[in-house]
Amino acid sequence: MRSEGGVWQVTFLFSAVPPEQQPWVDGLQKLMESSVMRSDFPNPSILIAMNLAGAYSPEAQKSLTNKLMSGDSADLTSGQLALTIMALSSSCRDPGSRVSTLLKRMENWTPSSQGNDASGFYGPSLAILALCQKNSEATLPIAVRFAKNLMRESSIGVDTGAVATLALTCMYNRIPVGSEENYRELFGETLKALVDDISLRVKADGIIGDTYSTGLAMQALSVTPEEPIKKWDCEKTMNGILNEIKQGKFENPMSIAQILPSLKGKTYLDVPQVICGADHETPPTLTDYPTPVPTSVSNINVIYTINNQLRGVDLLFNVTIEVSVKSGSVLLAVLEEAQRRNSMFKFETKMTSWGPMVSSINNIAENANHKTYWEFLSGKTPLEEGKKSKGMWFSSSWKATFTNSLMYL
Repeated sequence: MRSEGGVWQVTFLFSAVPPEQQPWVDGLQKLMESSVMRSDFPNPSILIAMNLAGAYSPEAQKSLTNKLMSGDSADLTSGQLALTIMALSSSCRDPGSRVSTLLKRMENWTPSSQGNDASGFYGPSLAILALCQKNSEATLPIAVRFAKNLMRESSIGVDTGAVATLALTCMYNRIPVGSEENYRELFGETLKALVDDISLRVKADGIIGDTYSTGLAMQALSVTPEEPIKKWDCEKTMNGILNEIKQGKFENPMSIAQILPSLKGKTYLDVPQVICGADHETPPTLTDYPTPVPTSVSNINVIYTINNQLRGVDLLFNVTIEVSVKSGSVLLAVLEEAQRRNSMFKFETKMTSWGPMVSSINNIAENANHKTYWEFLSGKTPLEEGKKSKGMWFSSSWKATFTNSLMYL
């Protein structure tokens, strides 16, 4: 830790990807960037990752930047708006009125009832991070209120804890030297609680929480000014992630966007330092990219059950169908095959940054006010791949190797 220009600077370093493993990382980046021209959904997380890593495709970079610049921000959540601001900033484009819009939203922000859903801090964390990088002085009172409310939560997930750590680390670093010590004490205490919790979620193989929360967690643990209660072995986590990559776990562009900065030794705190106009990275030739060992193409049978037994809901059902899909199919294929064979299994999706997400099954949708949502299980075990908070995304990493999938509302 050091003082520079009256502002505290905290710097940590990632363990580097071994040179012999670098082709796996290059392959991920190429896969992520190739998704841009095929998608109508402009994903700011992908642009941030491209700019932090050094884009291979200037065409994809320019296209995504222009889509985000011309997009309507009115319907974006605070988290989406924050990511858009950081994405445009990392492209050296002026986010314009988006910053003042987000600042006003956060000035009026109030957390949901204590203990109801700690994931409700995820979007506000991104908002404070983006605002900190643009106007830390105006963001300070918002961050103080945010930190105090966060400290009242008994349990926070790895993803939420990670982005909250990044946001408050940014604020901690930008408190002018000699200002009120209470700010440093409050942010330091909150950061300590956050990184302690994240460090205790590190598994034996180095994965933090689950595969898809590890990228953000790596960013958080590498920049925090507070040492976690359990020492973090960055090299073990890096090796664990590389093993997951080799197994084909990172095929979803959004999952790549969240892990790529860590693989390149960058974090979201580096967004203001991105230098634009430099030469683009030259991607290795396609033949240099290793690929996971292909799985068998034989068919498997999946027993698929939908179960809605909620009181107060008119339509109750508990029905089962057995469908046959190719081994290695994504979960979406199971639902589509069930729907094709029986109209009782109809479902609807909405597009998100992670891909299509189940929005309703048999005309019954999730309801945030009633705190109800659909959940996917294999037997009695919740499926975690592709899951972010409440709701389920059809991650391409959801391979149909499970024997049955039970869903309930």
